Amino acid sequence: MQYEIQQLEDELDRLDKWDDDQEDKEKRLICLENDTLYQHCDQFPEEFQLDFERTRPEVLVELRHELMLKTREITLLQRPSTKDYRSVRSWFANHAPLVHGEAQYLKCREDIITLRPGRECAGFDGFVERMLHLLDASLGKLNCHIIRELQEKTSDSRLQYYAPARVDKLVGFIITGVIFMLLILPVVALYELSNVGRRESPFEAIGILIIFTLLFAAAMSALTKATRQELFAASAAYCAVLVVFISNFITTQFMEIGDFWALAHLDDWSSTKCLASSADMVHN
Repeated sequence: MQYEIQQLEDELDRLDKWDDDQEDKEKRLICLENDTLYQHCDQFPEEFQLDFERTRPEVLVELRHELMLKTREITLLQRPSTKDYRSVRSWFANHAPLVHGEAQYLKCREDIITLRPGRECAGFDGFVERMLHLLDASLGKLNCHIIRELQEKTSDSRLQYYAPARVDKLVGFIITGVIFMLLILPVVALYELSNVGRRESPFEAIGILIIFTLLFAAAMSALTKATRQELFAASAAYCAVLVVFISNFITTQFMEIGDFWALAHLDDWSSTKCLASSADMVHN
């Protein structure tokens, strides 16, 4: 499809160049009425018929009615991930299945699509696969990711296949661990602050809220393909959960401070009363 579009664009460029060489080139290049009057090759001079098989309107009809509509449908498909795009370019560079001129479309990454459905954690999956590639020697000895069907796919030593199901399980395990840590660590930190019981503890609790909310948003953005509204909603929900813990923590802190001051005033009043009684006894 990309090659056909490129061929039509080249044909249009040659038609424009031919018009540019004519005496009335300005009228030919900027006037649409001129194209509507001369829509067939037999209306042009013989030299034009020798160089071209069709006119500009005929080329535009094919480009607009067929290829452009199909291109619009293709653009609705997903674009390849960075990992997949680099993999394809590396394969073309190593095997050269096309001549150099026809392989130039690979440089137009925005025009390339993929038939592979996107995954929720595609970016993080690629990172995990890169780490597996770095640890390939150790993993090969353990035989924890290589299966016979994958080994039979290729004889090229530069190509490495990993079992998608096992990679998904590993990614799921890592994400579960990250979520667990982000939920447990703030609670543990608040519990430690409640044992300390300092006056600055409420402000430290708010600092914990800010830090872990930012960590949660960063983890969700890096580990998933969440949209902006999903990221805002999840961060707000996570922040609300932490606010509940912090509000209970601050309430407990103020109650403890109030009890402390009440006991302190009670001790002062008792001491004052004892001193007054002692003074009365001495006076008597």
